[in-house]
Amino acid sequence: MTANTYVGAIDQGTTGTRFIIFDHRGQVVANAYEKHEQIYPEPGWVEHDPMEIWENTKAVTTQALSQAGISPDQLEAIGVTNQRETTVLWDADSGQPVHNAIVWQDRRTTERVEQLEEDGMTETIRSKTGLEPDAYFAATKAEWLLEEGDPIKMERARPEDVQDRAESGDVLFGTIDSWLIYNLTGNHITEVTNASRTMLYNIHDLEWDDDLLEEFGIPREMLPEVRPSSDEDTYGTTDPDGFLEAEVPVAGALGDQQAALFGQTCFDAGDAKNTYGTGSFFLMNTGDEAVESDHGLLTTIGFQRSGEPVQYALEGSIFVTGAAIEWLEDVDLIDDPAQTAELARSVDSTDGVYVVPAFTGLGAPHWDQRARGTIVGMTRGTRKEHLVRATLESIAYQTRDVAEAMVADSGIEMTSLKVDGGAVKNNFLCQLQSDIIGSEIVRPIVDETTALGSAYAAGLAVGYWNDLEELRDNWRVDREFKPEMERDLADRRYDRWDDAVDRARDWARDGDE
Repeated sequence: MTANTYVGAIDQGTTGTRFIIFDHRGQVVANAYEKHEQIYPEPGWVEHDPMEIWENTKAVTTQALSQAGISPDQLEAIGVTNQRETTVLWDADSGQPVHNAIVWQDRRTTERVEQLEEDGMTETIRSKTGLEPDAYFAATKAEWLLEEGDPIKMERARPEDVQDRAESGDVLFGTIDSWLIYNLTGNHITEVTNASRTMLYNIHDLEWDDDLLEEFGIPREMLPEVRPSSDEDTYGTTDPDGFLEAEVPVAGALGDQQAALFGQTCFDAGDAKNTYGTGSFFLMNTGDEAVESDHGLLTTIGFQRSGEPVQYALEGSIFVTGAAIEWLEDVDLIDDPAQTAELARSVDSTDGVYVVPAFTGLGAPHWDQRARGTIVGMTRGTRKEHLVRATLESIAYQTRDVAEAMVADSGIEMTSLKVDGGAVKNNFLCQLQSDIIGSEIVRPIVDETTALGSAYAAGLAVGYWNDLEELRDNWRVDREFKPEMERDLADRRYDRWDDAVDRARDWARDGDE
């Protein structure tokens, strides 16, 4: 490692793609970002164009390098982090997607999941994968693509359908990490955290599960090889004749939430973080034990380093938090997310109003695919300030739902929660979160912890950083928030939140949408 070398991170998220260059101290040297289109073909359906994502990845990578005046050969490694569960099928010969990617938020396979539950598959899926059967995960998305994928987009010279070509390994399956690694290196690879989100991977045996592959009709030939999150053998290198014109090792990858866990240096059992993005994702490291949840959480893989055992985590996936703020903007209650703190502070309370932002159903710990967004408690005196405050409070309440489940499952009392993501720039929300949850909230200086986690994984693999201690030394606190609200008041308000959630549950009916 020399003073003028760096590690790059591709952070491919739900709404856009970012490339961040980090120095040895874990500080951001350059940062470029590009949004991509959100495609809604039908109500409850969400798609992305994988080619647009790849083009944007190339664009932001070259932009960040140029912004910092860094040449590609000064990158010691590249790490990848990605929106998880979002599913792509592509033609191995042409590299073209068979169909748009189906995004994690997409609900088109809800009925298929209900069929799985009726068929008594819930316990099998939970025991093998650590996941609750839900349209959120990749398995039913891949199944849908195999049945409905568009042969027109495939090489016209081959008349066979998608399923046949998948069985011969000519159509490949992957989450977004695989899609990017394939385009960067030519190799068909995923890593353990992303594999653990497919509902096809046995997190105890650490291999693709034959029974589940059969259930969903997924041919093994189309699946990527599963590697550690930080891989000393690397996933391959970029093509010297490609867009970077350099051979840079691609050596680390993690699903975005596990990347944030790693970037927040949650390396020990009991360490926890919550990332506030489009949704919020609360993870607690449980060490080398896969803790089964009795309270609606997911058991998932936290990370794996080369030659070391897998570290597991408990996860609470909250589908809509930052997206609720976007909704306030969409309906013209605010002009800009930065306004929310000021508007919320201008009233003492929500005046009894609760917003349950179950726009795409409820995730942990409720797992109700048919829940829908609900506002309760309005009177003629309700103003937009009350609605804005209630929307911010819904983020804090949903996090407490998960925190309580986490403590009940793990038996570990949580005294401190590390937070990251766009919404944590909002001091009002951080204080509110501390008040509602009753624990300290710690915000780091570098809030791009998702990208940082994948950079750490890649940098460790190639020896840019030597060990985890070096990474812990990089971590710095920006601000800590301690509970100020009386516990009784916080508890009373939280109890009413439970009542509001009950009103939102099981709302969507076939034919409604």
